[in-house]
Amino acid sequence: MADTQRRGRRIMMTQGEFDAFLTAQRTCRVATVGGDGAPHVGALWFVWDGTALWLYSITRSKRWAQLRKDPRIAVVVDDGHGYDELRGAELAGRAEFVGEAPRTGEPCPELDAPERLFAEKYFGMSAMPHDGRHAWLRLTPESVASWDFRKIPG
Repeated sequence: MADTQRRGRRIMMTQGEFDAFLTAQRTCRVATVGGDGAPHVGALWFVWDGTALWLYSITRSKRWAQLRKDPRIAVVVDDGHGYDELRGAELAGRAEFVGEAPRTGEPCPELDAPERLFAEKYFGMSAMPHDGRHAWLRLTPESVASWDFRKIPG
C-alpha cells in the first residue's frame, strides 16, 4: 500500500484484507476541493483493480468540474454497524481522467479491465453499458489508511 499509516497498526488491514474489502464494497464517498477551498463530498460506485480505484462519475457533476481545476481527491470506503464491526479505508491522491468524456465506448485498452470489473459488479454483465453521461477517473493512491475494529480484542 502507498505511504501506509503509522498509527493503529494493530487494526490496519493486511494487503489481502484491503484488496478483498475494496473488491466487495459497492459505495464510496469522494471528497474534492472547490475553488474557494470548500470540500465537496459525494457517493459513487467504484472498482478496485489491486493498484487503483476506478470511479465512474457523471461528467456534468460538481465533482467533475472541481477535479478538472484541482485533481486532489480523497475517498473513504467503510462498513459495519456496531463499534466492534467498523472497518474501512481512506485513499488519497490525484485523480486522473481516463478515456473520452463522456464515455461512449470508444476503444481504450486502459479501460478494458475496470469496465469489465464494473459491469460484472454492478450490472451482472460482461460488457460495460455506456450512457454518454459518465466517464472514468482513476485514483492511484499516494496515501492509504485502513482500519478493522474487528481486530480489537473484546
